Amino acid sequence: MVALSILDLVPVVEGKTPADAFANTRDLAQHAERWGYQRYWVAEHHNMVGIASAATSVVIGFIAAHTSTIRVGAGGIMLPNHSPLIIAEQFGTLESLYPGRIDLGLGRAPGTDRATSQAMRRDSMASDHFPDDVLELQSYFGPSEPDQAIQAVPGAGLKVPLWILGSSLYGAQLAAAFGLPYAFASHFAPDALDHALALYKAQFRPSEQMAKPHAMAGVNVVLADSDAEANYHFSSIQQRFTDMVRGKRGYLKPPIDDIESYWSREEKIHASRMLACSFVGSPNTVKRKLDAFVASTGVDELMVASALFDHQARLRSYELLAELNEHAILGKAA
Repeated sequence: MVALSILDLVPVVEGKTPADAFANTRDLAQHAERWGYQRYWVAEHHNMVGIASAATSVVIGFIAAHTSTIRVGAGGIMLPNHSPLIIAEQFGTLESLYPGRIDLGLGRAPGTDRATSQAMRRDSMASDHFPDDVLELQSYFGPSEPDQAIQAVPGAGLKVPLWILGSSLYGAQLAAAFGLPYAFASHFAPDALDHALALYKAQFRPSEQMAKPHAMAGVNVVLADSDAEANYHFSSIQQRFTDMVRGKRGYLKPPIDDIESYWSREEKIHASRMLACSFVGSPNTVKRKLDAFVASTGVDELMVASALFDHQARLRSYELLAELNEHAILGKAA
């Protein structure tokens, strides 16, 4: 059985507020826990009116406080935006409050545009120091040494598990070299997926945290009782990615009957390429496609994104996926 987890970008839909998005996140996380999902992650984005997870560690605490057993974490924290000590203190606090349930995924992108990066006082060269920052952060979670000048309080000795996130070969090589689990962002940037996974597994070095490689792939999944219904709800995601191609960032839009009327031919090509790792349809349709994906990639875990306009449709999609994994075990032949 492949492990299933959820990536929630805390979408703000047209006509609603971030407060509404947080309420939906709480509800989905509580359902996900009952349905047996492995972990529930949120991601750092800034200056995007349609994504409410900018204060990522705060949102993680909110989710963890309203659940009991599911792992909760960041997918991810954009480490070059922060000092490693501050992140160690934040996630040390979370781990102290919710022991054994916190994950810390790390990325090196800014999670926003250039102007917003400047407003955040981000060092334009910070990404170049990403490997050193990961090691520094990891050191703060290790045991404190006698007379250690700088400690993460809380944080020292808590060994919060780190993940490396990426959409290129760079992250795969870094995760392998550091012996950390690796999550590939194939839900929006799938081009290098196969090469990155192969490189990660071939170059992996065991570490104190991980004895063997653990690879996760991000996917978009929209399940409904029929293919037509699923494709209808998927049109909200297609509109969002089309808007990304247009350089626009807005609220999540309601589904439409005819996506072809929304995008141009060129926009369709670009958006569809980004959405290549999307699995949309009825349970029978999606199971067949997901089985093939898991078999071809050999991933240990799927991180599932499903940013749907209708909250009940979103719940139904994740419920159907959990049922598939329980009764028709994904990753094995039907």
